[in-house]
Amino acid sequence: QVRVVESGGGLVQAGGSLRLSCTASIRSAIRNGVAWYRQAPGTQREWVANILSEGSTHYADSVKGRFTISRDNAEATVYLQMNSLKPEDTAVYYCLVLPSSWGQGTQVTVSS
Repeated sequence: QVRVVESGGGLVQAGGSLRLSCTASIRSAIRNGVAWYRQAPGTQREWVANILSEGSTHYADSVKGRFTISRDNAEATVYLQMNSLKPEDTAVYYCLVLPSSWGQGTQVTVSS
């Protein structure tokens, strides 16, 4: 079982930036592909972005142009750079290391 850990969440004002990190206990697992999801209170978990094994990236329409997912193979870490944050981005952000290893989540709160 791969253990996944997210970090980098916090409180930021609207328009600000945060960078989330995702690491895995089995370093090579990061190369399988990683996705970020988020879940706001009272809502279902929603997909945000992913980076696949060959390096292609994909984004939900709600974050396209503001968020960037990237992978550092040397550090075995996947990042989610979040810019121009909005209050509606407030959620717990989860990292999924494919195929099925979830982290515990990191809270992102954007104040208006």
